[in-house]
Amino acid sequence: MGRTSRRTSRKRSKLAGRAIAASAALILGGGGLVAVNVYANAEDGGGPPPESQVQNQAQGGDQQASTISCPDVGNQLPEVPEGARAEVDRELATLDSQITDAYARFAEAEDKNSVLGPLEEQRRPTIENIRSAIDRGGQAPENLDGMAPCTLRADDDGRGQQGGDQGQGGNGGDQGQDGGQEQGQNQGQGQGDGQGGDQGDGQGGDQGQGQGQGQAGNGPEAGDFVDIQSVRPNVQKPRKQRGASRGTFTTNCGTNENGKFNPDNVIVAPGVSNGAHHMHDYVGNQETDAFSGDDDLANGDTSCRNRGDKSTYYWPVLRLQNGNDENDADADGGGRDKNVGEIQTPDQVTLKFVGSPVGKVTAMPRFLRIITGDAKAFTNGDANANASWSCTGFENRQLKDKYPICPEGSKVVRTFNFQSCWDGQNTDSANHRTHVAFADQRSGRCPQGFRAIPQLVQRVVYDVPPGPGFAVDSFPEQLHKPITDHGDFINVFDERLMQRVAKCINGNRRCA
Repeated sequence: MGRTSRRTSRKRSKLAGRAIAASAALILGGGGLVAVNVYANAEDGGGPPPESQVQNQAQGGDQQASTISCPDVGNQLPEVPEGARAEVDRELATLDSQITDAYARFAEAEDKNSVLGPLEEQRRPTIENIRSAIDRGGQAPENLDGMAPCTLRADDDGRGQQGGDQGQGGNGGDQGQDGGQEQGQNQGQGQGDGQGGDQGDGQGGDQGQGQGQGQAGNGPEAGDFVDIQSVRPNVQKPRKQRGASRGTFTTNCGTNENGKFNPDNVIVAPGVSNGAHHMHDYVGNQETDAFSGDDDLANGDTSCRNRGDKSTYYWPVLRLQNGNDENDADADGGGRDKNVGEIQTPDQVTLKFVGSPVGKVTAMPRFLRIITGDAKAFTNGDANANASWSCTGFENRQLKDKYPICPEGSKVVRTFNFQSCWDGQNTDSANHRTHVAFADQRSGRCPQGFRAIPQLVQRVVYDVPPGPGFAVDSFPEQLHKPITDHGDFINVFDERLMQRVAKCINGNRRCA
């Protein structure tokens, strides 16, 4: 199957006829959760696994390394000649497919290291193709040669790697994203270093559940969840100055009730089916897939109430681990890429554009592309990780590297604060990052050479049962870690409407 086409979405029933065994998560003395995959369908005779089975699963993986970690070549390409862009994008997608195939072999191999040599041999000619394509019209980065070897990564909340350090955490660091790193860390990373990190260290390493639980055996694990009530408030925002643009513009594009899904990524892998290796939710433009050009988007239909907004908004689906399969269980982006479980339709999606705390904003250029977060943050490091997790009623407490366990009556919230600064020239860049940047978290100012644009703040709410047992789709080797969450946006506002957005924000008004 090349691409998963549109299909009818399914929203979980309000627990009618289904026993949700949330209490099946066994609580340890240190507050740790042993079992994650705790939801069972009573009609299937399911129920919580016996304690002996849980312990066997938890201790069954005697391999310290639990995933494959490869340098992210795409992050090292700040400039690619326009004529080489399509070829380079295809080769980058090939690298992702090679890792996905190697991960499938890795999951079955007794000797985990045995997958690394063949994978390196596959990567070398692909990387050389990238170098050759760039060299024909420019100059390729000098460090590409050293990016073919991969290592094995321990699923222990990032406390170690085997086979040498590839320095991947820095791959995305020198891309004009300093403000973004700071923002993401202030909003969520502090929790990973404090309470959430302690809990993960206490469980992920000691229980070793990376291989035995979760989505098709590749996550999530118990240490990926934390009780939101144990998290201290950690949200910090720059103070608004006298000339701040305080207005907002909200666009209503629904919650993907019509069920538009595919595993493509038209920004990162245009022209490549299943370029994401995980399923995306879409709202807004209904023509978006891997093969959509600007003209296709401009002429497409939209789910947005304001027909002048044909923008594309998409993010990885959230799945409930309740033993129910979706109809993509044997499809690319779904079960073939180890993304299993019942896709959840969001309860609410809010798409709001806000202003700058220090001055006026400039209207976005049409077809501007922005990615926030990093789908490979588990192996890349958190330099570009930026999505936040929380619960309704607790949104002054944001998590970046943990899923929240929300109390009864509270709902799971995913928040994406997109980059709010633009270089004034480009609607995209080779690594899809350097043409935009975050404002400095403390001062609110854009980096030199950048101008403030309306900032997209995307909030997605889910009504899922309390407790662990859900996860976002991911590349297979990323183990469904919460830190890999990300959002994508293509601005296809009518130019007149985008001018209205900027005017509304600069005029300190609330518009919709």
